Amino acid sequence: MKTETLSTEIVDRVFAITLTRARQYNTITPTLRDDLRAAIDAAEASPDASVILLRAEGPAFCAGYALDWGTASAAAEIDATDGVRERPHRAWDSVADLRMMDTFVDVYMKLWYARKPTIAAVQGWCIGGGTDMVLCADQIIAAEGARFGYPPSRVWGTPTTAMWVFRMGLEKAKRYMLTGDEIPAPEAARIGLILETVPDDELAEHSLAFAKRMALVPLNQLIMLKLLCNQTAENMGLSSSRLLGTLFDGVARHTQEGLDFVARAQDIGFREAVRERDDAFGDYGSRPEEK
Repeated sequence: MKTETLSTEIVDRVFAITLTRARQYNTITPTLRDDLRAAIDAAEASPDASVILLRAEGPAFCAGYALDWGTASAAAEIDATDGVRERPHRAWDSVADLRMMDTFVDVYMKLWYARKPTIAAVQGWCIGGGTDMVLCADQIIAAEGARFGYPPSRVWGTPTTAMWVFRMGLEKAKRYMLTGDEIPAPEAARIGLILETVPDDELAEHSLAFAKRMALVPLNQLIMLKLLCNQTAENMGLSSSRLLGTLFDGVARHTQEGLDFVARAQDIGFREAVRERDDAFGDYGSRPEEK
């Protein structure tokens, strides 16, 4: 299977899904959403695969939502009449927003609700919407140079799949949600956000070997054990947290600060608006170059 955004193959009972928009840092678009849905469904249905491995080509696993699609959607809601960008064309419809975002969230959650175990192999940036996706995988292995984070928590978003607390606990989740700070992969492993890190040049081989090792276990055992583990998070209220996260994401995009951020992005470009947001924190695109 090969599409505009990804490719798939089966290797020793491992169904590998590879994001292929390397030049665009595998950013999320409606097309990627739809292709990923089809790929996960195909993996679930395949009698020749017991484990699903999600990986990516290029310097980044996923740098969040695509700037051209995301900002265009936001800007379309803003009335620029006479240079004023504070009045929506119509009242914001929270239910319509929830339905739209659910089309993305439901796909990410397929990694969580798939009967078969899911493993993500992460290199480079995995931020914003990229974390909404990848934190739904059962296991995450990262290259040592990878970096995670949710910078939209500073303005214009909240994590829709709400996996942070369930993966690393209340204190650490608050520490990174309330600042939006980036998390180097070794620190992400230390605090329990991900499973482990490996040298950058060993990520592909190591993650595939790990998936193959897991695939040695009978599929019925894998299904039962995954359900047993995941049910704990479900009992803790994962579903209601996810609903709140997705609703709040829409709210955050329609606060005065959120609307001002979009207006600023329209004036100076999205990348520069993001840089202004992050300069005070000195990370992500504003991080000083390392010698």
